Order: sequence, then structure tokens, then C-alpha cells
Amino acid sequence: MTIEEIRQFIAQFDQEKLWIIKIFLIVFVTLMINMIQKRILQRLRQRLEKTANLWDDAFVHALISPLSLLIWVLGLSLALQIINIKSVPVIRELGIIIAISWMLWRLITFVEANILHQQEIAGKVVDKTTANAISQLMRVSVVITSILVALESMGFNISAILAFGGIGGIAVGFAAKDLLSNFFGGIMIYLDRPFSVGDWIRSPDKEIEGTVEKIGWRLTVIRTFDKRPLYVPNSAFATIAVENPSRMSHRRIFETFGVRYEDATKLPAIVSAVKEMLMAHEEIDQSQTMIVNFNSFAASSLDFFVYTFTRTTDWIKYHEVKQDVLFKINGIVEAHGAAFAYPTSTLHVDDIIEIKQANPIQEQT
Repeated sequence: MTIEEIRQFIAQFDQEKLWIIKIFLIVFVTLMINMIQKRILQRLRQRLEKTANLWDDAFVHALISPLSLLIWVLGLSLALQIINIKSVPVIRELGIIIAISWMLWRLITFVEANILHQQEIAGKVVDKTTANAISQLMRVSVVITSILVALESMGFNISAILAFGGIGGIAVGFAAKDLLSNFFGGIMIYLDRPFSVGDWIRSPDKEIEGTVEKIGWRLTVIRTFDKRPLYVPNSAFATIAVENPSRMSHRRIFETFGVRYEDATKLPAIVSAVKEMLMAHEEIDQSQTMIVNFNSFAASSLDFFVYTFTRTTDWIKYHEVKQDVLFKINGIVEAHGAAFAYPTSTLHVDDIIEIKQANPIQEQT
């Protein structure tokens, strides 16, 4: 084989295998670009996390993974063009749409988390329900917009699809009326705000009581006090009464105490001392109703009652305050030489009882 023939063979081989080399180079360059952008974004994220701006670090967080997807979509689409695949433009457009949609989804999620975190650090009241509702609406908008744009890029007629959706929506509405009622029930919860995430709620109409963990578009998740999850459809809240103890302004102490009848002369001083103690107690709100009065002649006791309100609404601290009040009332009763009554029965008999013993012999005769 001559040198000229060898050159022709190499040239022919290069012509046939050139596309493999091009694809290899494209994949290699794509991999390098992806590695470089990851390192740049990681360093940028570390710097931006130290700033007080809520948007810059959230944007970088949201951009990291979708940008890698976008780079690979562009690189692989360029490689597929070398093989002369006709559907490459459509695949590239769909990849770009998915990457942008993914980035927007992540941006909404990270911004929501940053806002709630910053407000908690600053000690501000965080309305998690509103933040969650707005973020969910934005995510749904991103998904719907992305689907419509993707269908348009694939050659579908969006006008026809929207027209069909208007006609088919009536049929879907009848078929999914429960789903729609739960959806609008969720909207009413967001608008009326009878409760928020973290509130303790209960219903006198249904066996519903616990802490709200999540308010979704279809149902609300409530964690009961025995730590079981309770899933309540949102439409149920339109037909039942809901009590929200988390929003009470005060907690009430309402107790009845009974002293012995032999301590009747000491009762006025006891009632007066209990009221003075409550008026001087730092955890009792003096601006609220306060009643300490003799109430009734009970079967075994003279009853007086205490009706007052604590400053705190915290469940644990309330019981600590109530315990302190009860101990102090017990001390006041003992300090006055009295005692609490308990159910007793007194048997009254005559002083002299004549017992006549019958004569057995006389009875026989």
C-alpha cells in the first residue's frame, strides 16, 4: 500500500468518524461548562447568604439545578443535530421550558422560606397561612403557564384547547363538585381566616380538635393531642362551628369551694381574704371580671366561688397560675382556722330510749 493510498484511507476514515469526535467534544465541553457554573454559583451562594437581602440568595439557590439542566439540554440538542434528528428543536424548546419552570418553582419556594425565617428571627408575627396560599397560587400559575407554552411549542392550537376547556369545564364541574367545593372552601378559609397554621381549634359539632398543621386546597391537616393526623375536607368548615382557643385574650379560673357549716362565722373573712389575694396576684388581670362570693347552702358545705381571668393564654402557664391560686386559697382557709367540707351524714336520736322487754311466758299464754 502506497503512502497516497494510506492518506486517502485516513481521510475517508476521518470523514466517516468525524461526527463521533464532534459529539464527544460537545459532551466534554458541556460537562466542563456545567462544572464551572456549579462552582461559581456555590461560591456566590455562600457570599449572598451572609447578606440581609431575601432575593439574591433565593435566586441563586433556585438557579443551581435548573441551570445544569438547561446546559445539558442545549449541549445534547446540539449533539443530536449532528445526527440529523428532526425533532431536536421541539426537544430543545421543551427542555428550556422545563428548566425555566423548575427555576421559578424553586424561586417561589425559597423566597417563601426566607421570608418566614427572617420574620421569625426578627420576632415578628408570621402569617404562615397567607404566605403558603400566595406561594401555592404562584406555583399553580407557573405550572399552568408552562403546560400551555409547552403545548404551543409542540404544535397544538391553544385557542382550541381553551375553548374546549370552557365547554368541558361544565361537565368536569358536575363530575367533581366535591373537589370544587373543597377548593372553594379552602379559598374561604384563606379569605376569612377563622384559623391559621399552628392554631389550636375544635368544633362543638364534630369530633375535631387539635393543632392545624397545613391548610391545603382540598383538605386541612389537624394534629390531634394524641399526635394522630386528622384530615378534614375544607368544605366541612362551611357547615360547622369552629372554636379557636388560640385566639382567646385571657383564660378563666372558675372554681367552687365548700367550707364546713361550723365555720359559718369565718366565711366572710375567708371570702374577703381570697378576693384581696386575687387583686394582689400579678398573674390575674384586674381589668377583667373578678367575683368572689358566698354562693349557696349545699348539702354538706357552705359554698363560695371564684371567677377571674389570668393574663396568660398559654395552656401550661395557665395551669401553673391556677395551681398557685388554689394553693393560696387553701392556705387562707387554714389560716382562718377553717377547713373544707366533705360529704357527711348526721344521725339524730332521742336522749332516752325506753326498751321494753317482752315476757316470753306471757306471750305464749
